[in-house]
Amino acid sequence: MDDSESVILRVWRQCFFLTEEEKRSSSEEGDDVRVAAAAAAGGDGGGVDDRFDFDPNECSVTHGKWVFNASIKPLYSDKTCPYIDRQFSCVQNGRPDSDYRHWEWQPDDCVLPRFNPKIALEKLRGKRLMFVGDSLQRNQWESFVCMVESILPDEHKSLRRDRSHSVFTAKNYNATIEVYWAPFLVESNSDVPIITDPKKRVLKVDSVAKHAQYWTGVDILIFNTYIWWMSAPKMRWASFKNGEEGSQELDSPIAYRLALETWANWVDSTIDPNKTRVFFTTMSPTHARSQDWNHTDGNKCFNETKPVMKRGYWGSGSDKGMMSVVATVVEKMKAPVTFINITQLSEHRIDGHPSVYNELGSKLLTDEQRADPMRYTDCIHWCLPGVPDTWNQILFAHL
Repeated sequence: MDDSESVILRVWRQCFFLTEEEKRSSSEEGDDVRVAAAAAAGGDGGGVDDRFDFDPNECSVTHGKWVFNASIKPLYSDKTCPYIDRQFSCVQNGRPDSDYRHWEWQPDDCVLPRFNPKIALEKLRGKRLMFVGDSLQRNQWESFVCMVESILPDEHKSLRRDRSHSVFTAKNYNATIEVYWAPFLVESNSDVPIITDPKKRVLKVDSVAKHAQYWTGVDILIFNTYIWWMSAPKMRWASFKNGEEGSQELDSPIAYRLALETWANWVDSTIDPNKTRVFFTTMSPTHARSQDWNHTDGNKCFNETKPVMKRGYWGSGSDKGMMSVVATVVEKMKAPVTFINITQLSEHRIDGHPSVYNELGSKLLTDEQRADPMRYTDCIHWCLPGVPDTWNQILFAHL
């Protein structure tokens, strides 16, 4: 493993091991709130910004803080971008507050470049970029598409959607931004159609072939798999040759490792690093337990309007053991994999979810359902515009 890969792995591991400096500063919640308030008022908190320009080999995006900046407006809204699923369209769905759209992630050591749609499309000229994974990857894909589509005339863009593979095309750049549905990365009987009962899902331990035929020839691949593995403590596994009849139960972390090893073997045996870049998006945290941020009388993420400001905050919605599984598998790979490290920064954003401003069965929640947030609140996905825009800002910096 070369130096750059070692740095990438170290940055990944920093997601769940606080530095001594962070431990000392974890009690300085008041200072962070003061800085955020100063930024909102146009000040800088009294300090001098001596951060360097982003360098993926030098800067960890894990360590930083959210700063409120009312002057920064998103590149799109859920009213101007026609490609956002209603599930993520929080304003259209009736969310009354808007501050969640104006928080910026500021790494401690470096300055993240702002997402520039024209530069992003130039970097993608003649290329295919594909997000692969679950609905959170679709969340990020829709964010990316919305951040670039507004600069394109209608005749120079198109979108083709289907249940497994959707493609946005920037015609005058000869570029595509795609998303492919593979919630486990490996094959399962719950890919399409979805089986809602986790006990009836069966995963194929030794095959990604059905999915991977769509990944071949892509220039930039961004993979992710996590949330579906948290639906049950055990998973049913079956060999591709033996079928469902030969299935057995495995603890989810063990099944997760086997799936990632199957994926890693495909990457190592198929990908030419000179032609294809491979990214892996770290886990997107859930915020279903308000006690994690000392809101003991709260209802999950319902009615949360500000991030958790405590440095190094980590709730129960991100499993460090599962993260270490990914780190271990990637460390053994021959092909270079770059992590889009979103977990720690997203942990703070209890305010960024659709909450009760979402849909169920393709229908908006009724007033009666919204009055029962413990049952109907969505604290998994993210409003658009919102937190996934920052994920794509980090991806843009790596491109």
